[in-house]
Order: sequence, then C-alpha cells, then structure tokens
Amino acid sequence: MSKRLENKVAIITGGGQGIGAATAIRFAEEGAKVVICSRRMEPLEQVAKTIRDAGGECTPLSVDVSDEEAVKRLVETTVSKHGKLDIIVNNAVLMVPEMIGKHSTKGWRQNFAVSLDGAMFLMRESYKQLRANKGAVVNISSVCGLLGSMGTAGYSAAKAAMIGLTRNASIEWAPDVRVNAITPGAFLTPALEMVNPDEESQKATGKTIPLKRVGDPRECANAILFLASDEASYITGIVMPVDGGRTAELNTGAASWED
Repeated sequence: MSKRLENKVAIITGGGQGIGAATAIRFAEEGAKVVICSRRMEPLEQVAKTIRDAGGECTPLSVDVSDEEAVKRLVETTVSKHGKLDIIVNNAVLMVPEMIGKHSTKGWRQNFAVSLDGAMFLMRESYKQLRANKGAVVNISSVCGLLGSMGTAGYSAAKAAMIGLTRNASIEWAPDVRVNAITPGAFLTPALEMVNPDEESQKATGKTIPLKRVGDPRECANAILFLASDEASYITGIVMPVDGGRTAELNTGAASWED
C-alpha cells in the first residue's frame, strides 16, 4: 500500500511540540520529507530524533516566523535540500492573554506577529513552489477564532483573521493550490497543561465537550494529514473544526435531559 505523502516535502511551523510535533510524525509516517521549525531547537531535535529513529526524514530549523527574512531563508533552505516544496502547515502560535480594557499595544501585536503574519509570510514565500507542485496549505486556526472567550481577544482575533486569510487564498490560488484551515479545540498539549496541570482539571475540561474528553494531538494531526493529502483533492477553502463537538453545541440546559 502506498503512503499518502510519499515523495512529498512539507514545512510545519511550531513543530517542536503539541499538534505541530504530532503532525510532523504523522507526515513522516506517511512518507513525507519533513522540515520542522520553531524558535527553540531542543524540542525540534527531539521530534526529529523520533522521526529518524522510525526511519523517516526530518530537518529541524530554528526560525522566528514573524521575521520575513527568516521565513524566506526557511523556504530557500527547504527547496535547496529537497528540490521542491509541496505542503505547508502554519501551526506556529504565540498567545499573549490580556483583557481588552487593559490590553497593551505590544501584547496585541504579538498575538498577530506569529499566528497571522508568520502564516502569511510563509504562504507568500512558498507560493511559487506550491503552485508548481499542485501543493496544499493547512492553516491551524482555533475554536477561539469562531467563539469568544475571556482574556483571549488578541489571540481570537488573529485566529479569526487566519480563517479569512485561508478563504481568500483558496480563491486566489485555485485551481493550483488547495488552502484549508483546521480549528482545533482542547487537546492535551503543553499549552493546555499550563492551564490544566493535573488529571482532575483535564477531566473537568473534557466534561464540557460533547465527546467528554480532551483530544490527543495525533487526532488533530490525522485531520491535517487528510487535508494535506490527495484524499482531499476536491476540498479547498473549508474551515474544519476538530474539537470533539465543542462548536456544534448551543448550551441551553439540554445537557440535563435524558433519552
């Protein structure tokens, strides 16, 4: 059986942990040559070792995606090493939580610099390669880009803007490049563990989700893999929630009803 990403070359930003790391491992399992980046090398090296130990190919690079020139070098390095670029996954994120009434200008802009600006920079620099190879883009937004929450206005606004960027690119770049977005819900990542450090609090979060549990990052990676693969060849411009049903539910008290 052929692997779904055999002979494909992919860049995954924020690839050192959580959903990014899980995606890099899944892509490599399916035959992709993976380039992962973030600002810190140590976690990237750990992911790369996992992939290499399993027989895959992975290149870790320290890159600040909010730096236009650094992103340009990332693409140039990837193409120089592998000869092409087929897939990009914009997963890098920096969340600065602040309440709107006290939100600093610096913090507000930081929310956009990595999540949104970094995604646009990588899309722009990758476009010629993606077009030449009939490639695919998967942007990682968030349920916070669909729903409001306390203290995350900057992050939510950036993730909502990423959805707009995705839809515009899907129109501008068709039929040559497919562009889709994922809106993850609660997954067991380092970010969630900071807020819910113990098993009890993680279970409490899970109880608020229709599927009654927090997700495994690999489950989100599987959705990203699908959209990046030729199995999704007629899908572009969509926003796919991967959230255990969180955004499907309007809570009216019906949870107390019984069948």
